[in-house]
Amino acid sequence: MIREVVLDTETTGLDPVTGDRIVEIGAVELVNHIPTGNVYHQYINPQRDMPQEAFNVHGLSEEFLRDYPIFSSIADEFLDFIADGILVIHNAQFDMKFINAELSWIKRPALPMERVIDSLALARKRHPMGPNSLDALCRRYGIDNSKRDKHGALLDSELLADVYIELIGGRQTAFSLTEVCETRVVQEVRTAVRARARATPLPPRLTEREIDAHNELVDRLGDKALWTS
Repeated sequence: MIREVVLDTETTGLDPVTGDRIVEIGAVELVNHIPTGNVYHQYINPQRDMPQEAFNVHGLSEEFLRDYPIFSSIADEFLDFIADGILVIHNAQFDMKFINAELSWIKRPALPMERVIDSLALARKRHPMGPNSLDALCRRYGIDNSKRDKHGALLDSELLADVYIELIGGRQTAFSLTEVCETRVVQEVRTAVRARARATPLPPRLTEREIDAHNELVDRLGDKALWTS
């Protein structure tokens, strides 16, 4: 079973080093590339003002966020939801920078980039001429993003889940549970399972009579028979 968590954040700005914070997290669970309906969504009080530039992007005001919990109060619930799933994020460096900054401020271990698939990098490989923004990819794949008048972490995660499924091969791939996705980025984060040889080989199922009959048939086919080439 492959469990992935498609994730998005909204923030007060561009850099946690200068005091910007996460104000919203949205996440969608995929199992074997199929949405399960299990989602995570949380608004977060950043304990600071909301710059106008950020408000113009997501529409979340300081007044609106004031009554929501701070990050330290929701950290356990968030970490429980993502658990050990593979994280799928568009422009992953940005979101991971903020998530790991928030975790560091409450003395929690950082999440390693090795468990992340950057869907933007994936899109650039599939469509090197671009554009590869979330809106552009929705248009490319015919995904309805008409409700996206502003950025929202949960809506963007839901749209990204649909885009990601298309990037790795589309719905047919997603619904074929036995088909292995050929995307190299996905292969790198999977654990390879190799079958071990039996310590004692199984006894042959053919009888001596059946073996003799087979050899006699091959002899009759001549020197050019497949079994003797």
